[in-house]
Amino acid sequence: MKKIYSTIFTLSLMLGVAQAQEVVYPTPAYNGRLFITNGTVHVGNGNVLENATIEVNNGKIVNVGANINPANGAKVVDAKGKHVYPGLILPSTDLGLKEIANGVRGSNDHTEIGDLNPSVRSITAYNTDSRVINVLRANGILLASITPEGGSISGSSSVVQLDAWNWEDAAYKMDGGIHLTMPSFLNRFGRRGGGGFPGGFPGFPGAGAPADPAKQALEKVEELKSFFRQAKAYSQETAHTNVNLKLDAVKGLFDKKQKLYVHGDQVKQMLVAIDFAKEFGFDVVIVGGSESFQIADLLKANNIAVILKEEHALPAMEDDDVDQPYKTPAALQKAGVLFALNDTHDEARYRNLSYNAGTAATYGLTKEQALQAITLNAAKILGVDDRTGSLEAGKDANIVVSDGDILDMKSSNVSHAFIQGREISLDNKQKELYERYKFKYGIK
Repeated sequence: MKKIYSTIFTLSLMLGVAQAQEVVYPTPAYNGRLFITNGTVHVGNGNVLENATIEVNNGKIVNVGANINPANGAKVVDAKGKHVYPGLILPSTDLGLKEIANGVRGSNDHTEIGDLNPSVRSITAYNTDSRVINVLRANGILLASITPEGGSISGSSSVVQLDAWNWEDAAYKMDGGIHLTMPSFLNRFGRRGGGGFPGGFPGFPGAGAPADPAKQALEKVEELKSFFRQAKAYSQETAHTNVNLKLDAVKGLFDKKQKLYVHGDQVKQMLVAIDFAKEFGFDVVIVGGSESFQIADLLKANNIAVILKEEHALPAMEDDDVDQPYKTPAALQKAGVLFALNDTHDEARYRNLSYNAGTAATYGLTKEQALQAITLNAAKILGVDDRTGSLEAGKDANIVVSDGDILDMKSSNVSHAFIQGREISLDNKQKELYERYKFKYGIK
Protein backbone atom coordinates (compact mmCIF):
# COMPACT_ATOMS: atom_id res chain seq x y z
CA MET A 1 0.00 0.00 0.00
CA LYS A 2 2.84 2.38 0.89
CA LYS A 3 4.42 1.55 -2.48
CA ILE A 4 1.15 2.41 -4.28
CA TYR A 5 0.85 5.75 -2.49
CA SER A 6 4.51 6.47 -3.24
CA THR A 7 3.93 5.77 -6.93
CA ILE A 8 0.85 8.01 -6.99
CA PHE A 9 2.80 10.80 -5.28
CA THR A 10 5.65 10.46 -7.78
CA LEU A 11 3.26 10.58 -10.75
CA SER A 12 1.51 13.63 -9.30
CA LEU A 13 4.86 15.33 -8.86
CA MET A 14 5.79 14.58 -12.46
CA LEU A 15 2.47 15.90 -13.72
CA GLY A 16 3.08 19.06 -11.73
CA VAL A 17 6.48 19.48 -13.34
CA ALA A 18 5.03 18.84 -16.80
CA GLN A 19 2.49 21.63 -16.25
CA ALA A 20 4.95 24.02 -14.62
CA GLN A 21 5.07 26.37 -17.62
CA GLU A 22 1.35 27.09 -17.32
CA VAL A 23 1.58 28.00 -13.64
CA VAL A 24 4.53 30.39 -13.88
CA TYR A 25 2.70 33.53 -12.81
CA PRO A 26 4.02 37.10 -13.02
CA THR A 27 5.38 38.13 -9.64
CA PRO A 28 3.42 40.86 -7.81
CA ALA A 29 5.14 44.11 -6.85
CA TYR A 30 7.52 43.81 -3.90
CA ASN A 31 7.00 46.84 -1.69
CA GLY A 32 9.82 46.33 0.73
CA ARG A 33 13.56 46.30 1.14
CA LEU A 34 15.87 43.85 -0.57
CA PHE A 35 19.61 43.32 -0.11
CA ILE A 36 21.78 41.31 -2.50
CA THR A 37 24.97 40.79 -0.51
CA ASN A 38 28.59 39.65 -0.89
CA GLY A 39 28.60 39.40 -4.69
CA THR A 40 30.94 40.54 -7.44
CA VAL A 41 28.85 43.40 -8.81
CA HIS A 42 29.31 44.28 -12.50
CA VAL A 43 27.75 47.75 -12.53
CA GLY A 44 27.32 47.85 -16.32
CA ASN A 45 29.23 51.10 -16.80
CA GLY A 46 32.65 49.43 -16.79
CA ASN A 47 33.10 49.27 -13.02
CA VAL A 48 33.32 46.04 -11.01
CA LEU A 49 32.83 45.99 -7.23
CA GLU A 50 34.13 43.03 -5.25
CA ASN A 51 32.24 41.71 -2.22
CA ALA A 52 29.59 44.40 -2.67
CA THR A 53 25.95 44.77 -1.67
CA ILE A 54 23.00 46.18 -3.58
CA GLU A 55 20.24 47.77 -1.50
CA VAL A 56 16.78 47.96 -3.06
CA ASN A 57 13.70 49.72 -1.71
CA ASN A 58 10.28 49.43 -3.35
CA GLY A 59 11.76 48.23 -6.62
CA LYS A 60 14.44 50.93 -6.93
CA ILE A 61 18.17 50.65 -6.28
CA VAL A 62 19.08 53.02 -3.45
CA ASN A 63 22.69 52.05 -2.72
CA VAL A 64 25.51 49.95 -4.18
CA GLY A 65 28.86 49.29 -2.54
CA ALA A 66 30.74 47.72 0.34
CA ASN A 67 29.92 47.98 4.05
CA ILE A 68 26.15 48.06 3.54
CA ASN A 69 24.40 46.12 6.30
CA PRO A 70 21.00 44.52 5.62
CA ALA A 71 18.14 46.01 7.60
CA ASN A 72 16.20 43.88 10.05
CA GLY A 73 13.25 42.12 8.43
CA ALA A 74 14.45 42.83 4.89
CA LYS A 75 14.69 40.16 2.21
CA VAL A 76 18.33 39.07 1.79
CA VAL A 77 19.90 37.16 -1.12
CA ASP A 78 23.44 35.98 -0.39
CA ALA A 79 25.47 36.19 -3.61
CA LYS A 80 28.78 35.11 -2.08
CA GLY A 81 30.97 33.59 -4.80
CA LYS A 82 28.49 34.73 -7.48
CA HIS A 83 28.36 37.50 -10.08
CA VAL A 84 25.67 40.19 -10.13
CA TYR A 85 24.72 41.97 -13.36
CA PRO A 86 22.16 44.44 -14.73
CA GLY A 87 19.30 42.70 -16.51
CA LEU A 88 20.27 42.02 -20.13
CA ILE A 89 18.41 43.86 -22.91
CA LEU A 90 17.44 42.46 -26.32
CA PRO A 91 17.44 45.67 -28.42
CA SER A 92 15.47 44.61 -31.53
CA THR A 93 13.37 41.47 -31.71
CA ASP A 94 10.11 39.85 -32.80
CA LEU A 95 9.75 38.19 -29.38
CA GLY A 96 6.08 37.81 -28.50
CA LEU A 97 5.14 38.54 -32.12
CA LYS A 98 6.45 35.33 -33.67
CA GLU A 99 6.09 32.09 -31.75
CA ILE A 100 7.13 29.41 -34.27
CA ALA A 101 9.78 30.45 -36.77
CA ASN A 102 8.83 29.64 -40.38
CA GLY A 103 5.92 27.68 -38.99
CA VAL A 104 2.31 28.12 -37.94
CA ARG A 105 0.99 31.30 -39.51
CA GLY A 106 -1.60 31.78 -36.79
CA SER A 107 1.15 32.14 -34.16
CA ASN A 108 2.87 34.99 -36.00
CA ASP A 109 1.92 38.67 -35.87
CA HIS A 110 5.13 40.47 -36.76
CA THR A 111 4.48 41.53 -40.36
CA GLU A 112 1.75 43.82 -41.71
CA ILE A 113 0.44 44.01 -45.28
CA GLY A 114 1.47 47.13 -47.19
CA ASP A 115 4.61 49.20 -47.67
CA LEU A 116 4.19 52.29 -45.45
CA ASN A 117 2.77 51.31 -42.06
CA PRO A 118 4.13 53.78 -39.49
CA SER A 119 0.86 53.67 -37.53
CA VAL A 120 1.26 49.95 -36.74
CA ARG A 121 2.08 49.54 -33.03
CA SER A 122 3.93 46.34 -32.18
CA ILE A 123 3.08 46.66 -28.48
CA THR A 124 -0.62 45.88 -29.03
CA ALA A 125 0.27 42.54 -30.68
CA TYR A 126 2.81 41.52 -28.02
CA ASN A 127 1.95 38.13 -26.50
CA THR A 128 3.04 37.94 -22.85
CA ASP A 129 2.20 34.21 -22.82
CA SER A 130 4.89 33.31 -25.35
CA ARG A 131 6.85 30.25 -24.22
CA VAL A 132 10.04 31.80 -25.54
CA ILE A 133 9.95 34.54 -22.90
CA ASN A 134 10.61 32.22 -19.96
CA VAL A 135 13.63 30.72 -21.73
CA LEU A 136 15.15 34.17 -22.22
CA ARG A 137 14.59 35.12 -18.59
CA ALA A 138 16.51 32.03 -17.48
CA ASN A 139 19.45 33.38 -19.52
CA GLY A 140 19.31 36.79 -17.86
CA ILE A 141 17.37 38.70 -20.54
CA LEU A 142 14.84 40.84 -18.67
CA LEU A 143 13.89 43.53 -21.20
CA ALA A 144 13.37 43.62 -24.96
CA SER A 145 12.43 46.08 -27.68
CA ILE A 146 9.52 44.55 -29.62
CA THR A 147 9.97 45.41 -33.29
CA PRO A 148 7.54 45.10 -36.24
CA GLU A 149 8.61 43.92 -39.69
CA GLY A 150 7.44 44.13 -43.27
CA GLY A 151 7.28 46.88 -45.88
CA SER A 152 9.53 49.93 -46.04
CA ILE A 153 8.19 51.54 -42.87
CA SER A 154 7.08 48.78 -40.51
CA GLY A 155 5.67 50.72 -37.54
CA SER A 156 6.70 51.55 -34.00
CA SER A 157 8.66 49.49 -31.48
CA SER A 158 8.21 49.44 -27.70
CA VAL A 159 10.40 48.29 -24.83
CA VAL A 160 8.84 45.68 -22.54
CA GLN A 161 9.84 43.98 -19.31
CA LEU A 162 9.50 40.20 -19.47
CA ASP A 163 7.25 39.45 -16.47
CA ALA A 164 3.70 40.57 -17.11
CA TRP A 165 0.10 39.44 -17.50
CA ASN A 166 -0.59 41.55 -20.60
CA TRP A 167 1.02 44.12 -22.87
CA GLU A 168 -0.21 47.01 -20.73
CA ASP A 169 1.64 45.60 -17.72
CA ALA A 170 4.70 44.74 -19.82
CA ALA A 171 5.13 48.19 -21.39
CA TYR A 172 8.33 49.87 -20.22
CA LYS A 173 8.58 52.54 -22.92
CA MET A 174 5.93 52.66 -25.64
CA ASP A 175 6.34 53.63 -29.29
CA GLY A 176 9.87 54.97 -28.85
CA GLY A 177 11.06 54.09 -32.35
CA ILE A 178 9.88 54.01 -35.96
CA HIS A 179 11.42 51.23 -38.08
CA LEU A 180 12.44 51.68 -41.71
CA THR A 181 13.99 49.00 -43.94
CA MET A 182 16.38 50.61 -46.39
CA PRO A 183 16.20 49.18 -49.93
CA SER A 184 19.19 47.17 -51.12
CA PHE A 185 21.63 48.83 -53.51
CA LEU A 186 23.33 45.58 -54.52
CA ASN A 187 22.67 42.16 -55.99
CA ARG A 188 24.56 39.73 -53.80
CA PHE A 189 23.44 36.36 -55.11
CA GLY A 190 22.09 35.04 -51.85
CA ARG A 191 24.37 36.89 -49.43
CA ARG A 192 23.12 39.37 -46.84
CA GLY A 193 21.58 42.55 -48.19
CA GLY A 194 19.80 40.99 -51.18
CA GLY A 195 20.21 38.18 -53.66
CA GLY A 196 19.27 36.88 -57.06
CA PHE A 197 20.53 37.13 -60.62
CA PRO A 198 20.08 40.29 -62.70
CA GLY A 199 17.14 39.79 -65.04
CA GLY A 200 16.09 36.54 -63.38
CA PHE A 201 17.37 33.11 -62.49
CA PRO A 202 18.50 30.76 -65.29
CA GLY A 203 15.34 29.40 -66.88
CA PHE A 204 13.13 31.89 -64.99
CA PRO A 205 13.47 35.29 -66.70
CA GLY A 206 12.42 38.22 -64.54
CA ALA A 207 12.23 36.17 -61.35
CA GLY A 208 15.44 37.46 -59.75
CA ALA A 209 16.69 40.78 -58.42
CA PRO A 210 16.38 43.93 -60.58
CA ALA A 211 18.98 44.50 -63.29
CA ASP A 212 19.80 47.90 -61.78
CA PRO A 213 19.17 47.62 -58.02
CA ALA A 214 20.88 50.94 -57.27
CA LYS A 215 18.45 52.84 -59.54
CA GLN A 216 15.45 51.11 -58.00
CA ALA A 217 16.79 51.73 -54.49
CA LEU A 218 17.26 55.45 -55.16
CA GLU A 219 13.70 55.68 -56.44
CA LYS A 220 12.46 54.08 -53.24
CA VAL A 221 14.62 56.45 -51.16
CA GLU A 222 13.01 59.44 -52.91
CA GLU A 223 9.59 57.97 -52.18
CA LEU A 224 10.49 57.66 -48.50
CA LYS A 225 11.89 61.19 -48.38
CA SER A 226 8.67 62.48 -49.96
CA PHE A 227 6.70 60.78 -47.20
CA PHE A 228 8.84 62.34 -44.46
CA ARG A 229 8.63 65.78 -46.10
CA GLN A 230 4.85 65.50 -45.98
CA ALA A 231 5.09 64.32 -42.38
CA LYS A 232 7.28 67.29 -41.48
CA ALA A 233 4.78 69.74 -42.95
CA TYR A 234 1.97 67.91 -41.15
CA SER A 235 3.83 68.11 -37.82
CA GLN A 236 4.19 71.88 -38.22
CA GLU A 237 0.46 72.44 -38.60
CA THR A 238 -1.14 73.84 -35.46
CA ALA A 239 -4.47 72.14 -36.26
CA HIS A 240 -5.50 69.44 -38.72
CA THR A 241 -8.69 69.45 -40.74
CA ASN A 242 -8.39 65.65 -40.93
CA VAL A 243 -6.13 63.37 -38.93
CA ASN A 244 -3.73 61.38 -41.12
CA LEU A 245 -2.81 58.32 -39.05
CA LYS A 246 0.38 57.59 -40.98
CA LEU A 247 1.73 61.12 -40.81
CA ASP A 248 0.59 61.51 -37.22
CA ALA A 249 2.45 58.34 -36.18
CA VAL A 250 5.88 59.83 -37.03
CA LYS A 251 5.45 63.28 -35.45
CA GLY A 252 7.70 62.18 -32.60
CA LEU A 253 10.65 61.87 -35.01
CA PHE A 254 10.70 65.62 -35.56
CA ASP A 255 10.75 66.61 -31.88
CA LYS A 256 13.08 63.66 -31.05
CA LYS A 257 10.58 61.89 -28.82
CA GLN A 258 11.14 58.96 -31.19
CA LYS A 259 14.18 57.57 -33.00
CA LEU A 260 14.34 56.30 -36.58
CA TYR A 261 15.72 52.76 -36.67
CA VAL A 262 17.09 52.10 -40.15
CA HIS A 263 17.54 48.42 -40.99
CA GLY A 264 20.42 47.80 -43.38
CA ASP A 265 23.86 46.23 -43.65
CA GLN A 266 25.39 47.93 -46.70
CA VAL A 267 27.56 51.04 -46.57
CA LYS A 268 25.32 52.78 -49.14
CA GLN A 269 22.26 52.09 -47.00
CA MET A 270 23.98 53.61 -43.98
CA LEU A 271 25.09 56.65 -45.99
CA VAL A 272 21.47 57.27 -46.96
CA ALA A 273 20.51 56.92 -43.29
CA ILE A 274 23.04 59.64 -42.44
CA ASP A 275 21.47 61.79 -45.16
CA PHE A 276 18.05 61.28 -43.52
CA ALA A 277 19.52 62.43 -40.20
CA LYS A 278 20.95 65.57 -41.81
CA GLU A 279 17.88 66.53 -43.86
CA PHE A 280 15.22 65.87 -41.23
CA GLY A 281 17.16 66.18 -37.97
CA PHE A 282 16.24 62.63 -36.93
CA ASP A 283 17.97 60.62 -34.23
CA VAL A 284 19.03 57.65 -36.36
CA VAL A 285 20.04 54.16 -35.25
CA ILE A 286 21.37 51.57 -37.70
CA VAL A 287 20.01 48.04 -37.17
CA GLY A 288 22.15 45.37 -38.82
CA GLY A 289 25.25 47.32 -39.77
CA SER A 290 27.43 44.38 -40.77
CA GLU A 291 29.55 46.77 -42.88
CA SER A 292 29.54 49.53 -40.25
CA PHE A 293 33.22 48.91 -39.48
CA GLN A 294 34.06 50.44 -42.87
CA ILE A 295 32.57 53.83 -41.98
CA ALA A 296 32.89 53.79 -38.17
CA ASP A 297 34.48 57.25 -38.04
CA LEU A 298 31.69 58.71 -40.19
CA LEU A 299 29.03 57.15 -37.95
CA LYS A 300 30.73 58.64 -34.91
CA ALA A 301 30.98 62.07 -36.52
CA ASN A 302 27.24 62.04 -37.23
CA ASN A 303 26.24 60.61 -33.84
CA ILE A 304 24.70 57.48 -35.39
CA ALA A 305 24.28 54.49 -33.05
CA VAL A 306 24.35 50.87 -34.26
CA ILE A 307 22.58 47.69 -33.21
CA LEU A 308 24.63 44.82 -34.63
CA LYS A 309 21.95 42.39 -35.65
CA GLU A 310 23.66 38.99 -35.73
CA GLU A 311 27.23 38.28 -34.72
CA HIS A 312 27.41 34.52 -35.33
CA ALA A 313 27.06 34.79 -39.10
CA LEU A 314 29.04 34.74 -42.31
CA PRO A 315 30.75 37.98 -43.37
CA ALA A 316 28.69 40.29 -45.56
CA MET A 317 31.07 40.26 -48.51
CA GLU A 318 33.16 37.46 -49.98
CA ASP A 319 36.41 39.41 -49.60
CA ASP A 320 35.79 40.23 -45.90
CA ASP A 321 37.73 38.37 -43.24
CA VAL A 322 35.87 35.22 -42.24
CA ASP A 323 35.80 36.42 -38.63
CA GLN A 324 34.79 40.00 -39.47
CA PRO A 325 31.39 39.77 -37.70
CA TYR A 326 33.27 38.92 -34.50
CA LYS A 327 35.67 41.85 -34.90
CA THR A 328 33.15 44.55 -35.82
CA PRO A 329 32.16 45.38 -32.19
CA ALA A 330 35.79 46.17 -31.33
CA ALA A 331 36.11 48.38 -34.42
CA LEU A 332 33.03 50.39 -33.38
CA GLN A 333 34.28 50.60 -29.80
CA LYS A 334 37.65 51.94 -30.97
CA ALA A 335 35.94 54.60 -33.09
CA GLY A 336 33.73 55.69 -30.19
CA VAL A 337 30.45 54.63 -31.84
CA LEU A 338 27.59 53.86 -29.46
CA PHE A 339 26.57 50.29 -30.29
CA ALA A 340 24.64 47.36 -28.85
CA LEU A 341 24.74 43.66 -29.59
CA ASN A 342 21.68 41.63 -30.51
CA ASP A 343 20.60 38.05 -31.20
CA THR A 344 18.08 37.39 -33.97
CA HIS A 345 18.75 33.68 -34.49
CA ASP A 346 15.39 31.96 -35.09
CA GLU A 347 16.49 28.47 -34.06
CA ALA A 348 18.14 29.54 -30.79
CA ARG A 349 15.29 32.04 -30.27
CA TYR A 350 17.51 34.86 -29.04
CA ARG A 351 18.70 33.16 -25.85
CA ASN A 352 22.39 33.45 -26.83
CA LEU A 353 22.60 37.23 -26.44
CA SER A 354 25.14 37.04 -23.62
CA TYR A 355 27.27 34.50 -25.50
CA ASN A 356 27.40 36.82 -28.52
CA ALA A 357 28.86 39.38 -26.16
CA GLY A 358 31.28 36.73 -24.90
CA THR A 359 32.48 36.17 -28.47
CA ALA A 360 33.02 39.91 -28.90
CA ALA A 361 35.07 39.85 -25.70
CA THR A 362 37.49 37.40 -27.31
CA TYR A 363 37.83 39.57 -30.42
CA GLY A 364 38.94 42.90 -29.00
CA LEU A 365 36.43 44.04 -26.39
CA THR A 366 37.05 43.78 -22.66
CA LYS A 367 34.55 41.74 -20.67
CA GLU A 368 32.98 44.89 -19.22
CA GLN A 369 32.74 46.57 -22.62
CA ALA A 370 31.00 43.47 -23.97
CA LEU A 371 28.61 43.47 -21.01
CA GLN A 372 27.89 47.14 -21.58
CA ALA A 373 26.93 46.34 -25.18
CA ILE A 374 23.97 44.25 -23.92
CA THR A 375 23.04 46.43 -20.93
CA LEU A 376 23.80 50.15 -20.64
CA ASN A 377 24.56 50.76 -24.33
CA ALA A 378 21.31 49.07 -25.33
CA ALA A 379 19.43 51.14 -22.73
CA LYS A 380 20.95 54.36 -24.09
CA ILE A 381 20.00 53.51 -27.67
CA LEU A 382 16.44 52.63 -26.63
CA GLY A 383 16.12 55.74 -24.46
CA VAL A 384 15.61 53.93 -21.14
CA ASP A 385 19.04 54.45 -19.58
CA ASP A 386 17.54 56.75 -16.94
CA ARG A 387 15.67 53.70 -15.59
CA THR A 388 17.79 50.65 -16.37
CA GLY A 389 20.96 49.30 -17.98
CA SER A 390 23.27 49.63 -14.97
CA LEU A 391 23.23 48.95 -11.24
CA GLU A 392 23.20 52.51 -9.98
CA ALA A 393 21.17 54.34 -7.35
CA GLY A 394 17.84 55.65 -8.62
CA LYS A 395 17.37 52.99 -11.32
CA ASP A 396 14.93 50.09 -11.40
CA ALA A 397 16.19 46.96 -9.69
CA ASN A 398 16.52 44.88 -12.88
CA ILE A 399 19.17 42.49 -11.61
CA VAL A 400 20.60 39.09 -12.56
CA VAL A 401 22.63 36.83 -10.24
CA SER A 402 24.76 34.15 -11.92
CA ASP A 403 26.88 31.37 -10.45
CA GLY A 404 29.58 32.12 -13.04
CA ASP A 405 30.50 34.51 -15.84
CA ILE A 406 27.26 35.31 -17.67
CA LEU A 407 29.20 35.81 -20.93
CA ASP A 408 30.61 32.28 -20.76
CA MET A 409 28.37 29.45 -21.95
CA LYS A 410 30.15 26.89 -19.78
CA SER A 411 30.01 28.67 -16.42
CA SER A 412 26.92 30.85 -16.77
CA ASN A 413 24.02 29.70 -14.62
CA VAL A 414 21.43 32.29 -13.61
CA SER A 415 20.26 31.57 -10.06
CA HIS A 416 18.16 34.68 -9.37
CA ALA A 417 16.56 37.41 -11.46
CA PHE A 418 14.69 40.53 -10.39
CA ILE A 419 12.55 42.90 -12.45
CA GLN A 420 11.79 46.17 -10.66
CA GLY A 421 12.73 44.43 -7.41
CA ARG A 422 10.40 41.46 -7.94
CA GLU A 423 12.11 38.08 -7.92
CA ILE A 424 10.81 36.30 -11.00
CA SER A 425 10.49 32.61 -11.77
CA LEU A 426 13.22 31.04 -13.90
CA ASP A 427 11.19 27.95 -14.84
CA ASN A 428 10.73 27.19 -18.52
CA LYS A 429 9.95 24.41 -20.98
CA GLN A 430 13.58 23.33 -21.30
CA LYS A 431 13.93 22.91 -17.55
CA GLU A 432 10.73 20.84 -17.50
CA LEU A 433 12.13 18.53 -20.17
CA TYR A 434 15.45 18.31 -18.33
CA GLU A 435 13.67 17.17 -15.16
CA ARG A 436 11.44 14.81 -17.14
CA TYR A 437 14.32 12.90 -18.71
CA LYS A 438 16.39 12.93 -15.53
CA PHE A 439 13.47 11.08 -13.96
CA LYS A 440 13.06 8.75 -16.94
CA TYR A 441 16.68 7.58 -16.81
CA GLY A 442 17.03 7.67 -13.04
CA ILE A 443 19.63 10.45 -13.03
CA LYS A 444 20.07 12.31 -9.76
